[in-house]
Amino acid sequence: MEKEKSEIKKIVKQGYAKVATQKTSCCCSGSCCGDTASAQDISKTVGYGDDEINSVPEGANLGLGCGNPVAIACLKKGDVVLDLGSGAGFDAFLASKRVGETGKVIGVDMTPEMVERAKNNANKGNYDNVEFRLGEIEKLPIEDGSVDVIISNCVINLSPDKQSVFKEAFRVLKFGGRLMVSDLVLTKELSEKIKQSVEAYVGCIAGAIKKDEYLKFMTMAGFTKIQVISESSYPVDAMFDSLEDARDAILSIKVSAIKK
Repeated sequence: MEKEKSEIKKIVKQGYAKVATQKTSCCCSGSCCGDTASAQDISKTVGYGDDEINSVPEGANLGLGCGNPVAIACLKKGDVVLDLGSGAGFDAFLASKRVGETGKVIGVDMTPEMVERAKNNANKGNYDNVEFRLGEIEKLPIEDGSVDVIISNCVINLSPDKQSVFKEAFRVLKFGGRLMVSDLVLTKELSEKIKQSVEAYVGCIAGAIKKDEYLKFMTMAGFTKIQVISESSYPVDAMFDSLEDARDAILSIKVSAIKK
């Protein structure tokens, strides 16, 4: 039997609260990922460079992403950027450097502990153009038509209501605004064992849906010029213990879209 939406959110929130408050920098130190993977190793695997990794405050990179949305976002000075599921602030801080003093980055995360950690990181790094808000990506605490670019990194797949996420993203974007996300999608159905795995939910695996369905939700929300910029197999075996059944079922994709 499928987990209820509220139960899924509870599981995810508890998992990321644990990540946010632990002393190690990544969930990969134990139950979430393999013992051999570090936050830096994972970030390099999914597309971040050493300069990016080393440019943010210590503790901002938790190794939780599946791609590098900032690399494809083509951000420019003065942009207002929204980071869905901003975590400890890694992508938000990278984006802040691109939008400059005249721009702004808003991170939204549903886990209080993660928002607190992100705010502390922002203070440590003196990021005056970055703000973090507590909220759910299915009901964003953001005004209509106020954002130039939305980025998200391996977060939308965690939501049990992805259709609402894309509707909300469309709502808060300005006309001509861009959506640029990295996420995980499926090439085939997962086993029931993985679907019911707490580890797999927190690790962004169990909540993933088929690629065609994912893109359909974007279309239904009103987005146009939807483009899969890249896709690659996701190294599940390198990042998670006991999830061999998911091998070859997971794709990491980078997708762009426009609100017209």
